[in-house]
Amino acid sequence: MRDFFRYVLASFVGLLLFSTLSVGALVVFILMIALGSRDTEPLVEKDSILVFDLSLDITDSNPGSNPADLFNDALSGSSTPTPISLRTVLDTLEEAANDDRIVGIFIQGTTSAEGRGSGFATLREVREGLQQFQDSGKPIYAYETGWRERDYYITSLADSVILNPTGSIELNGFSAETLFFGDAFEQYGIDVQIIRAGQYKSAVEPFTRNSNSPENREQSQQLLNDLWSEFLTTTASDRSLEVSDLQAIADSQAILLPEAALEAGLVDQVAYADEVIGELRELTDETEYSPNSPSFRNIGLSAYAQAMGTISPNRPRSENQIAVVYADGTIVSGEGGVGLVGGDRLARQLRDLRQDEDVKAVVLRVNSPGGGASPSEIIAREVMLTQAEKPVIVSMGSIAASGGYMIAAHGDRIFASPNTITGSIGVFGLVLNVQELANENGLTWDVVKTGPFADSNTIARPLTEQELSIGQRVVDQIYARFTNIVAEGRPLSLTDVTAVAQGRVWSGIDAQQVGLVDEIGGLEDAIAAAAEQAELGDDWQLNEYPQPRTFEEQLFESLFGSQLRSLFRPTVQADPLTQEFHHLRGQLQQLEALDDPRGVYLLLPFFPQIN
Repeated sequence: MRDFFRYVLASFVGLLLFSTLSVGALVVFILMIALGSRDTEPLVEKDSILVFDLSLDITDSNPGSNPADLFNDALSGSSTPTPISLRTVLDTLEEAANDDRIVGIFIQGTTSAEGRGSGFATLREVREGLQQFQDSGKPIYAYETGWRERDYYITSLADSVILNPTGSIELNGFSAETLFFGDAFEQYGIDVQIIRAGQYKSAVEPFTRNSNSPENREQSQQLLNDLWSEFLTTTASDRSLEVSDLQAIADSQAILLPEAALEAGLVDQVAYADEVIGELRELTDETEYSPNSPSFRNIGLSAYAQAMGTISPNRPRSENQIAVVYADGTIVSGEGGVGLVGGDRLARQLRDLRQDEDVKAVVLRVNSPGGGASPSEIIAREVMLTQAEKPVIVSMGSIAASGGYMIAAHGDRIFASPNTITGSIGVFGLVLNVQELANENGLTWDVVKTGPFADSNTIARPLTEQELSIGQRVVDQIYARFTNIVAEGRPLSLTDVTAVAQGRVWSGIDAQQVGLVDEIGGLEDAIAAAAEQAELGDDWQLNEYPQPRTFEEQLFESLFGSQLRSLFRPTVQADPLTQEFHHLRGQLQQLEALDDPRGVYLLLPFFPQIN
């Protein structure tokens, strides 16, 4: 017996040593990759073209390097584009406009419809940065084998828009699809009971219906119309066309092949890649050109940003600070994480900034569909307290809805893009039970309790009418507080707020008309407004919160946290069906992250993926 235990102990120690050495080797391997990448300093040559790849994931806050990407790149030999913050993009474009070594910009690649980062509001701010670059007199070229509306929204402003002879432009309008589970739940014996305040608060509809309600269809159609109208107006102006011309193409052709796109005025040239390279080499004064020349003198946007090391170009350091605070993701209780706004963390951050005498103003950048009612209200309270002591300017990104709007309501001024998705002032609760499904498979529950409502959070049975009544009372109280918070923060009466609430979603331009937004503008406009309201002139310095995590912090989180599995994810591009499942899984993961202690949520009626 003693030998047996000795053998077990030896096996355990051996396994422990093996695991430790394996993890240690993995850490050393990734650190070597990271150090190797850091040793290579990007070089900006004279007469270079700045390459802007639209596939870049443009985020609000600074994401930092991802160890998982470095590991996968090392295994596959590929290079994963590092996410880049919106402010880094804008500052880099400003720096390039003033840099004599940069002679132009070349736009390539296509955007992704996933996530909030590359939404139309973000792309609009990128457009403005590109237009300011154009004002310096330097040209912008755009080339690809095909574009959809999201891509063309950027490329249409180029001085020379070039389409590959094998390519096409998709111009067929916007659509938003919602997947409904109602019939499937009914078929499998899953019952859903809902409690809500606001006739347009349709976040629960996918779980109870098989199609849009009339109210949700109405608001979705209006929102798409607003976004489509802004797209048409912007791109038509870029191409010196009439809006009616583009609408006619969408209604009758949908997809334009190169010659048709050229004839319609959507592109300036139809050319192959080698022909475009030849044209760009002339711009960079590389006269020794042949069809076999691989490329032109260039530097990528991320590499150029790294070389410049710029956050606020040409701005001296100052003791007067403007703090940009990012609320980027679904609002949850606690500390949050990647893609999640932790109510406790953000409230603590605002409290620290309020008490910091060097911070003269706060810009709250909101890019959130909302989330838990409790953490949203905790954050909103801290915003109100901060606004009482120093200017708080709100900048809305692609989405600032429901709980995302609640935390913005007490800003001194609220800026939004015309295509920001906002509003959704409403509340809902969702209760599922699997009694029928369980019983059909021989599963039953028996409960012992000390009070009639002790098991009201069970999934073993439906709620009683009395329990639903209690839940409705809670939801109504939270809705009343929500509308009061908006009425206190905005120049609106409670009656006015009630009229535009009811869970209804608004575009940024419509939100301005009904009083939910003050001005149309982006993050840079909000920062300028903060400096103006704090009377700082040019004597200020910008700091961003939360500050990006170091590579080492992300490495240990990946190795020892829940992200370990992402180190070994496939690097192959998924097919369209798999991408759709990934999109659905992402939506369900956001729902899974919701952890309001009362089970009550302020959330956008749908996670919009505009196609």
